[in-house]
Amino acid sequence: MTQVTIYHNPRCSKSRQTLALLQENGVEPDIVEYLTNTPTQKRLDELLKAMGKEPLEIMRTKEARFKELGLSKTDQRPRKEWIRIMAENPMLIERPIVAKGKKAAMGRPPGDVLDIL
Repeated sequence: MTQVTIYHNPRCSKSRQTLALLQENGVEPDIVEYLTNTPTQKRLDELLKAMGKEPLEIMRTKEARFKELGLSKTDQRPRKEWIRIMAENPMLIERPIVAKGKKAAMGRPPGDVLDIL
């Protein structure tokens, strides 16, 4: 059986709800606390492709750090540059992300992750 991984922030209610939902459905995922164990740029790119999303679609643009870095949702940066910014500033990554094999989903709302199980 393919392992399930959750990129988790225990301080986030949606992340906690998604983890609980997985466990209620008999899934014991690998838990990656991404703020301290940040995915590589390569892994972030894989997760984005698996979700069918572009970097800005999973960035926390309302975080103070986004503005501190002088970023804007209208910036015309290359995809690779946005991914580098997320890897260097993991607090900008929306959470939780759940991955299983070549599939991934954002747990917003938490039930969305059940589609990939």
